[in-house]
Amino acid sequence: MSTDLIGQLIIYIVVLLFAISAHEAAHAWMSHKFGDDTAYLLGRVTLNPVKHTDPVGTLLIPIVGFILGSMGGAAARIPLIGWGKPTPVNPLRWRNKDAANVMVSIAGILANTTIAVVTLILIKIYQYTNLSAPGGLLGSAREPVELFLGYSLIMNSSLAVFNLLPFPPLDGSKVLYSFLPASAQPVLETLERYGFIILMAFLYFGFFRIIFAPVAHLIDFLVSL
Repeated sequence: MSTDLIGQLIIYIVVLLFAISAHEAAHAWMSHKFGDDTAYLLGRVTLNPVKHTDPVGTLLIPIVGFILGSMGGAAARIPLIGWGKPTPVNPLRWRNKDAANVMVSIAGILANTTIAVVTLILIKIYQYTNLSAPGGLLGSAREPVELFLGYSLIMNSSLAVFNLLPFPPLDGSKVLYSFLPASAQPVLETLERYGFIILMAFLYFGFFRIIFAPVAHLIDFLVSL
């Protein structure tokens, strides 16, 4: 692996850990707000990545995807397909259980969407100031800053889109529990048992790249405005 690629990978991992930590911390924080202190007592309302890192979902799969994408010259365009250590919640402690289920389920998606929007604003500020000009105030830090902002926008956007999918065990499927009839819930529970295998199959066949393509086009449009 070249020195350039190692530097890119380091920035990628830093942004990745922050994106997933924010996602999981948001679940824990929202659950606590609705009366469940399970995750709070375990120290999960924090951006400390040690509390949220899953060796496979947070590190192995995204890093392998980065390296494979880099070989194709498209490292910055890799959608983030990853996850953190599941945030434990106790629905029996929630006040207003239906509202709590929806809000706790989408809290991580909202966190990543917020970070993506803030990142886009920072990119536009960067573009319209002399910071982006060669020899500007950033000097030699110009390239790392651009990589950091680019990875942050792509990662948080793709993580939000990924988790919106109404497919167990993703966050979107948990929202369905509040709206589907009780007769349909055993189907979701059965799908959840095989969710990891099915997700890996979708990843292998490029399903998530197809889903993310319209989002990538929208990001290109907004950045180029």
